[in-house]
Amino acid sequence: MIERCRDTYPVRLMCRCLKVSSSGYYDWQCRLPSARSQANAKLLGKIRTIHRESDGVYGSPRIWEELQYQGEPCGLNRVARLMQHNGLQGIPQKRQWKKKSNGDRPDGIKNHLKREFDAEQPNTKWVTDITYIRTGEGFLYLVVVLDLYSRLVVGWSMSHLQDRQLVLQAVLMAVWQRKDRSPVILHSDRGCQFTSHEYQQFLKGHGLVCSMSAVGSCADNAVAESFFGILKRERVRRRKYLTRGEARADIFDYIERVYNPAKRRKLQRTKPGDLPLTQLSGESG
Repeated sequence: MIERCRDTYPVRLMCRCLKVSSSGYYDWQCRLPSARSQANAKLLGKIRTIHRESDGVYGSPRIWEELQYQGEPCGLNRVARLMQHNGLQGIPQKRQWKKKSNGDRPDGIKNHLKREFDAEQPNTKWVTDITYIRTGEGFLYLVVVLDLYSRLVVGWSMSHLQDRQLVLQAVLMAVWQRKDRSPVILHSDRGCQFTSHEYQQFLKGHGLVCSMSAVGSCADNAVAESFFGILKRERVRRRKYLTRGEARADIFDYIERVYNPAKRRKLQRTKPGDLPLTQLSGESG
C-alpha cells in the first residue's frame, strides 16, 4: 500500500499511520525475491508453456499431470493457485444429464460390457460410436474405436456419409493393429450401422463379440461419449471449419498428435510393461 501511494503521501507519514518502521519499508523495497517466489516464477513459466501448447485447453489437473511427467515436484493446489492468480484457466467440461433406460435389444444381442469400463489387458474390450462435426460443406461423420484398457483410439474413420462402410473402416483399422486373434468385446449403441447384417458378419469373421447398449441408454457407452465430449470441447467447438477436408485434417491432428500421445505417456508412467509395442509406438494398421 505504501508503495502504491508513495507519490501521493509522504512515506514517513504513511509508516506512522500504518505503524510500521520506515527502515523496514526501505529494506523490503530493496529485498530480493524469496526462494519460494523464485521457484513459483520458474514453475509459472512451465505452466504457461504447457497451457499455450494445449491451445488454452488444459486446466490445473491436466497441467499438473504433465508437470509430474516432466519430473517437476509440485502439488495440484499450488498449480491451481498460480493459474488462478495469473488469469490462466482451461475449458471446463459441461455436465450432461443422461436418461436411464432398462430396455432390452429386440434382436437378442446382449450387453456383455454391463458398464464395466475397466479392462485388465489391452485388446479385450473396445467401444465404438459415431458423432458429427459441422462444416461449411455440411456434416462430417466420425467413428472411433477405443480400447478400454489404454483409452487409446485404436481405430477411426471419417466420411460425409453415415453408412456401414464408415463403421467397418474404423473397426478394420482397430483389427489390423491387433496381433493375436483372441476374442474382443466390441460395444456400441443400437444404431442401424451397428445392427446391420454386414456389420454383424464382419464381427463374427474377425473374432469380435458384439455388445450393445440398452434402448436409449447413453450411459452404457459412456467412454465413447466422454471421448467425443473431450474432442469437441478441446478442439471442434474452438474452430470453424469451412470444408470437410479442413475438419478432417484438424481431427486427425488432435487424435494422433494430442490425444493418443498423451494417453501413451500416461500408460508408460503407470503400466509400462503391459501395453503392446504397436500401441506404445503409435503404429497402426
